Amino acid sequence: MLSKKIKQAMAGSSAIRAMFMEGKEMAARYGAENVYDFSLGNPATPAPEKIKTAIYDILDKEDPLVVHGYMANAGYEEVREAIAENLNERFGTNFHGKNLIMTVGAAGGLNIIFKTILDPGNEVMVFAPYFGEYKSYAANFDAKIVEVMPDEADFMPDLADFERKITKDTRAVIINNPNNPTGVVYSDATLKEIARILTVKEEEFGTDIYLISDEPYRELVYDGVQENFLTKYYKDTLVGYSFSKSLSLPGERIGYVVVPDEAADSAELIEGITVSNRTLGFVNAPSLIQKAVAECLKEKTNLEFYDRNRIALYEGLTKLGFTCIKPQGAFYLWLKSPVAKEEEFVEAAKKYHLILVKGSAFGYGGYVRLAYCTSYETVVNSMQAFAKLAAEYGLKAAE
Repeated sequence: MLSKKIKQAMAGSSAIRAMFMEGKEMAARYGAENVYDFSLGNPATPAPEKIKTAIYDILDKEDPLVVHGYMANAGYEEVREAIAENLNERFGTNFHGKNLIMTVGAAGGLNIIFKTILDPGNEVMVFAPYFGEYKSYAANFDAKIVEVMPDEADFMPDLADFERKITKDTRAVIINNPNNPTGVVYSDATLKEIARILTVKEEEFGTDIYLISDEPYRELVYDGVQENFLTKYYKDTLVGYSFSKSLSLPGERIGYVVVPDEAADSAELIEGITVSNRTLGFVNAPSLIQKAVAECLKEKTNLEFYDRNRIALYEGLTKLGFTCIKPQGAFYLWLKSPVAKEEEFVEAAKKYHLILVKGSAFGYGGYVRLAYCTSYETVVNSMQAFAKLAAEYGLKAAE
């Protein structure tokens, strides 16, 4: 017999994955070249060549008993020191290896943070629209998700709504910047105001409220937007990072958590998160890829690949009469459904072999998400299908 909790999780299983699997079935039926799958954030540009050479060098030169053996639950000390030094160079921080815990991706990182700081009934605030799995991660520890609504003009958080919804039970706030699913990058003014509100509320309630910065898309920014690092805004910031997007390594499941010295109870937090890494069954992050990413910290993904897709998709859709938020970061485009129930729009799109994800999967209906981390040919060739979809809804192409 299954537990009640897993039955609930199964009932609310990922709409993203469901659409991805439907896209696979359609590709098998109609041919992959005739299906335009914008469902899953799976990079279509390969990892930098240095990843391969680093792995070969490690396997060739290092002691296999070390490479394939256990290490400290927080990860290899030299790897953590290398990442800390890289962050310090880039963002003017003052981290040491002890401030980092290597994790099984950002998802593993968020779960070990949650296990460490959450008690049943605690609240985790999220800025809608948001990555739907946050709700599952909070439910793992019997915590409650509290949604903060956006300003639909620019999809920045409604900060009055944010301030109003913070309570004595608020334990954490997750911020995903650049944002999945909108591609929005939060402004400096927005980040400063979030920090100010949290500082006031910590004082008001006499509690610690952690700002958890989920940063798998940190390096994926366009149009001169600068990479950001949130620890400079608010002392109780914890960072969860993944190399899945920045180095095109989603299947390797490698990332890290940063706990600054300035964070409340930082030494205990570091110890607790490390223990949670073990007791949740992760034990430690994968050993070989830990060593490999440490050799590739100055490598970059092919940002031009994503930018080309971004421009082609945004310009193509807006010319057809669709209303979209122009993405500043990540590799997602947020498109307004021409009908109130975006599920109907998603179903209609399937007739033209277009695979989109409904906005309600991200806590905000009336929109759909398109992941443009696909091939450029898919983006370009999809326009004839989108033109038919636009015509079905009476959208008028730009003159």
